[in-house]
Amino acid sequence: MNKAFVKERDGDDEDDDELVPTLRLPAGSKNYMTRRGYDALRVELDQLVRIERPQMVETVAWAAGNGDRSENGDYIYGKKRLREIDRRIRFLIKRVESAEVVDPERQQGLEQVFFGATVSFCDLDTEEEQTWQIVGVDEADAAHGRISWISPLARAVLKAKVGDVVRFQSPAGMREIEVVDVRYL
Repeated sequence: MNKAFVKERDGDDEDDDELVPTLRLPAGSKNYMTRRGYDALRVELDQLVRIERPQMVETVAWAAGNGDRSENGDYIYGKKRLREIDRRIRFLIKRVESAEVVDPERQQGLEQVFFGATVSFCDLDTEEEQTWQIVGVDEADAAHGRISWISPLARAVLKAKVGDVVRFQSPAGMREIEVVDVRYL
């Protein structure tokens, strides 16, 4: 059978959720995001659709015109990269379509911790103070002080107020923290 009529599978066509397991949303939950996170996904999607994908299609077309494709590295790499780009585009489209942008300024009860809050807390065991912003799954970045709303820490402090002591199970074991400050930026 002609290869044009058969879907190529080389292990790269996995389901999007299997591709990025840390980005899997809990069943039945909404895809909450801050405006900044939503805008970042839109920018990445636009970059892929309008710039990277057309450039890669051009490269693959050029490489295909060079003859034998079985040993043509540009063609083989280009087709693989094109599949990766297409997979990421599909993933981003799903995330953007399912996004529910939460505006912290419209939040009621700003003294409590909700999605979008920047929370400072003190670990009661080590007396170390940390500050984290609770954001969407797609925008979590520990290096920049942003944690996902589905993380154990974020779930533990949701609805807490300044002065509340919260116990939660972390990967390092049971921890007790005291909420020191709640801000909405």
